[in-house]
Amino acid sequence: MSKTAFFTDERTFWHTGGAHALFFPVGGWVQPPAASSYAESPESKRRLLALIQASGLAASLDMRGAPAATERDLLRIHPGDYLARFKALSDENGGDLGELAPFGKGSYEIAALSAGLAVRAVDAVLGGECANAFSLSRPPGHHCLRDKPMGFCLFANIPVAIEAARAKHGVARVAVIDWDVHHGNGTQSIYYDDPNTLTISLHQENCFPPGYSGAQERGAGPGVGANINIPLLPGGGHDAYLYAFERIVLPALERFSPELIVVASGLDASAVDPLARMLLHSESYRAMTQLVRDAAERHCGGRLVVVHEGGYSEAYVPFCGHAIIETLADVRTQVEDPMLELAIAQQPSARFAAFQRQLIDEMAEAALA
Repeated sequence: MSKTAFFTDERTFWHTGGAHALFFPVGGWVQPPAASSYAESPESKRRLLALIQASGLAASLDMRGAPAATERDLLRIHPGDYLARFKALSDENGGDLGELAPFGKGSYEIAALSAGLAVRAVDAVLGGECANAFSLSRPPGHHCLRDKPMGFCLFANIPVAIEAARAKHGVARVAVIDWDVHHGNGTQSIYYDDPNTLTISLHQENCFPPGYSGAQERGAGPGVGANINIPLLPGGGHDAYLYAFERIVLPALERFSPELIVVASGLDASAVDPLARMLLHSESYRAMTQLVRDAAERHCGGRLVVVHEGGYSEAYVPFCGHAIIETLADVRTQVEDPMLELAIAQQPSARFAAFQRQLIDEMAEAALA
């Protein structure tokens, strides 16, 4: 059980959202791009995998594949009529059943495979096969509602994996930490009244879903207090995230005492991501991963799974993801982040950071009341 397990499959890179310029459908006033430039493209993930192999990090990992999530797995989260509509449209030529979640022919099977990678990653950790695990899932999942896809997400990968684990391993208390720059609205909606699933989302305020902040939304019924949103100011940067961990995330984990921690790992809070305005860098992701790994050691025997979500800078996603996986595996390669010095220089001023800390302190009082 000494290695980090890394789950991936070439077929997940074959999912397509069709002809887009960034995330705008081509047509009308939107000109065709010179090349395929759909924001949720496979290239950032391919390049992350390539960097892992080129750096030699792969030799320190347990590289694995996984079967697709079964219909039984998917039905624990998604109603049968959604699966039927998705499958029928996928078998034809694709389309969009939700909001900004287009897909092509065959994407149903690819999305089931993406969820299956997350299912198997959680299963391997709970089964004692590995120290921790990373799932390079694509398409992502944290925006997907039970009955509607959204924001590039077609199945709710992490909830599907959690419920499969509950059925097989009997795990009860699960914490989901979502550091994708966009709000994890799908995961929140699925577990909003569940006291046994702690959902924490750190996200850029008002980014996506458009206009959403969520600081006051703490769960419903028996789940009140088990949902925590941490909306951060655009440009908050490294200090904002690390301070939010110190004041809110880690105390919430201490109070909840999870049996498993799952991270929804979007890499779109980076300094050069085209779909957001935060200023994280590879060392930010390294630091957050170390904090979560330490928390997993304290609370749940190290049981930690990281599932890839968003991240749209093809050049920079690999460096941020590589730092996460190095930290999971407790390995440091010779890879150097060419953006790091510039990203550190761009961090907000002490005055801005102090104001952001004040807002986080206010959120902490409410979230941990």
